[in-house]
Amino acid sequence: MKVLLLARYTRVGASTRLRSLQYIPHLAAHGIDVEVSALFSDDYLAMRYNGKIAAKAALAGYARRLQKLFSVKKFDVIWIEKEVFPWMPAFFELFCLSRTIPILIDYDDAQFHRYDSDPSFLVRIILGRKIDALMAKATVVVSGNAYIAQRAMVAGANRIVQLPTVVDLARYPILPTQRRDGQMLTIGWIGTSITAKYLAPVLPQLLAAAEKHNARIMIVGAIASDFGGKLLDRIETYEWSEATEVALIEQFDIGIMPLPDSPFERGKCAYKLIQYMACAKPVIASPVGANIDVVTHGDDGLLASSPQEWEAYLDRLCENGSVDLRREMGQRGRAKVESRFALQATAPILVKLLESTVEGKLVCAE
Repeated sequence: MKVLLLARYTRVGASTRLRSLQYIPHLAAHGIDVEVSALFSDDYLAMRYNGKIAAKAALAGYARRLQKLFSVKKFDVIWIEKEVFPWMPAFFELFCLSRTIPILIDYDDAQFHRYDSDPSFLVRIILGRKIDALMAKATVVVSGNAYIAQRAMVAGANRIVQLPTVVDLARYPILPTQRRDGQMLTIGWIGTSITAKYLAPVLPQLLAAAEKHNARIMIVGAIASDFGGKLLDRIETYEWSEATEVALIEQFDIGIMPLPDSPFERGKCAYKLIQYMACAKPVIASPVGANIDVVTHGDDGLLASSPQEWEAYLDRLCENGSVDLRREMGQRGRAKVESRFALQATAPILVKLLESTVEGKLVCAE
């Protein structure tokens, strides 16, 4: 089987790396040959993360993609990450796509809200139902969580398969906790400069807990300028890289994922929670979107709905005598990841899904 993957990014982009590229070796082992065609280059993504306008790089990517669409007839399946041409009307994409080759479209966030909730009335009119039209056109829609799956159902999608964003257990070995005498307790978060805004509402509680319990706060993937240009003494920032992210998370004692309860965030996958849990760390998260599906409150983590709950739950996991509680929650979280949120569990599902997409058979994924 030959599959054309119309990815949004190269491996530098988290969504592309996790939703498709990490599966390619497993697909190849089952005779599924995936050719990757990324829309945006690494230079484009670097400029975006640095807050720069990347119009030239974006136009070059659109030109490459349009050229690629002339060769789709040699493939058995077209696998699309989110959409073919962002910010272009649905009719243009539908015109460019083959009408005879099965189409699999994958969503790991509420991409539709980027359009239907845009401040511009013109954008909402022209693009507000774009993703719905693509979902209805697709042979199968793969959703990262239930919120996206519900939208696909309302849009009239032919088939919907829910597949979470997962970790590769080969990259997340179980390591014994090696805490040195006098080592500070660590509350950790991993993300990007774009998502660092989610930390702002809970920073007072984080700083209060750090001061009260003599803890430090590790922020991976964001920089001081993301927080108004300065950070307090107890906050340490670290540059993100694929090579070092697991080792940095291993230094956490508690992993956090605050989110506002707003439309776009309800469609986010809880990947950072899965990373923490894969490293056997207890978590505190907002009860928003996929976070509710990943965390069982009081068992492998805690769900905080208010500043008062964030303060209370941070105290609960940071206080003296909570070592056993953190270890037990972390162990239960790791077991959950192994059974539900690992590449080793979901790769066979994707193999069968692609095979059935070509054969026209239905496959149910749990």
